[in-house]
Amino acid sequence: MTAVSPHSFTDRRVLVTGASGGIGRATAHAFAQAGARVAVHYHRREEEARTTLSGLAGSGHLLLRADLDDDEDCRRLIAESESRLGGLDILVNNAGLYLRRPFALHDDESWRTEFRRQLRVNLEGPAFLAYLAARGMIARGYGRIVNVGSRGAYRGEPEAPGYGAAKAGLHALTQSLAQALAPYGVAVTAVAPGWVETAMAEEHLRGPEGAAIRAQSPLGRVARPEEIARTILFLADDDAEYLTGSILDANGASYLR
Repeated sequence: MTAVSPHSFTDRRVLVTGASGGIGRATAHAFAQAGARVAVHYHRREEEARTTLSGLAGSGHLLLRADLDDDEDCRRLIAESESRLGGLDILVNNAGLYLRRPFALHDDESWRTEFRRQLRVNLEGPAFLAYLAARGMIARGYGRIVNVGSRGAYRGEPEAPGYGAAKAGLHALTQSLAQALAPYGVAVTAVAPGWVETAMAEEHLRGPEGAAIRAQSPLGRVARPEEIARTILFLADDDAEYLTGSILDANGASYLR
């Protein structure tokens, strides 16, 4: 499941947000198999998060709850990760929220409320976590931050403009932080998946549009969470330091730029 030497992440301390399933769960498993100690974050899906935790290889892992729309929860999440892991070497900003809010189908108040919510959860929360984690990384002279963006940041999300806008902001944030933090030994990258077999996508993939979604890629399928997890491990590896600032597309050639 790992993309690099199984010893590459031995003794690394990793926080994976949104690790109760999908990409987050696969990423937590991949880091644990590579020797890291992992903080498994969740918001509401505690049972699923505990399933992730119980299946991790190795020992020294932990489970942490936080609402990324709450500043105090974000502060506590980083503080507890650092305290209980003995530091934090790698932050994977994976947690996200996708809400369909087409322009024509909602009143102005509800549309604006949900648009702002997606910006907070998908952009402001990860940005604040990166800021908080980077302070400790700077002090230690080492760190890796990998943000999970989206193909939708480039091709557009007409039915979920808040999601597309937030992911575009996350990509831009990745590049800004990469330039700001490189002198301190902290590399910042992002992966931009297309459709992935996750709970977030299940409704669409099993519905009448499923075949069309799979046909977007010339491979005739969507990504498996493990494929995105391997990409995240690659980006977090020491040998990938010179990729800092990169946003790596992982969409099966469904969208090329």
